[in-house]
Amino acid sequence: MNLPFLTTQWLGFLAYLLLTACGGQQSTSEASPPAADTSGLEQALPPAPPMVPLPYLLGQFDPAQDSLFVQMDDAHTGGSARGRYLHHEAYAAFKKMHAAATADGISLTILSATRNFAYQKGIWEAKWTGARAVGGRNLAQAVADPEERARIILRYSSMPGTSRHHWGTDFDLNAFENSYFQSGKGLKEYEWLKANAADFGFGQPYTEKGPDRPHGYEEERWHWSYLPVAKIYLAAYQAQVCPEMITGFAGAETAASIDVIAHYVGGVAPDCQ
Repeated sequence: MNLPFLTTQWLGFLAYLLLTACGGQQSTSEASPPAADTSGLEQALPPAPPMVPLPYLLGQFDPAQDSLFVQMDDAHTGGSARGRYLHHEAYAAFKKMHAAATADGISLTILSATRNFAYQKGIWEAKWTGARAVGGRNLAQAVADPEERARIILRYSSMPGTSRHHWGTDFDLNAFENSYFQSGKGLKEYEWLKANAADFGFGQPYTEKGPDRPHGYEEERWHWSYLPVAKIYLAAYQAQVCPEMITGFAGAETAASIDVIAHYVGGVAPDCQ
């Protein structure tokens, strides 16, 4: 895997935390303490979480202008996918899975892939303001409490800055309704994915909620993730991002009180963590 911006240097990671909003602020009013002997420290400590530039974690980039992302072929999207870019490693793996599925008589079509912050903001704010109905309701009129409104949207849609779709590792396949995958052609497709997707590095992050996944979005049988990269991004997100960084959209003030990082970003199936 070629992710040149990652580092596993523990001491560098600690220094990073001291200089970020999540890790405190460096004092300049006190004398520096004596230098500690750090020989052998890296061997004694566990590996540091990987560091990924924040724009990649928060979706603050244009995938069409970034070399980490590639545009997908019409053969894999039906020619009409939203967010037609994927992380290049995720797409290479998907093409192999697509070929194997086709050989088994299974059709896999990506309907939505990379969505940056601006894209996700459009989805979120349309639901927040009532421009797009949620469950047949105009939430701006029906739900006055901001936290309650956010939780309703969060059943299936991420806050901007928190979506796995920002990473280019995740995509939606074939349909946006669980009911499609419960019978007939859709059930055969879902059963094939459950039996074979892991062989190509993919997993379903939003499985049925229960003891193993008590928090987060509702089940999404259509949502699949390329785990060799997504697990790195998830660990980096949990280490580097704090609620104050989740901002710039209507309803952002609820991110901290809902604990969106722990409950939604981290609310994935155990094999996707």
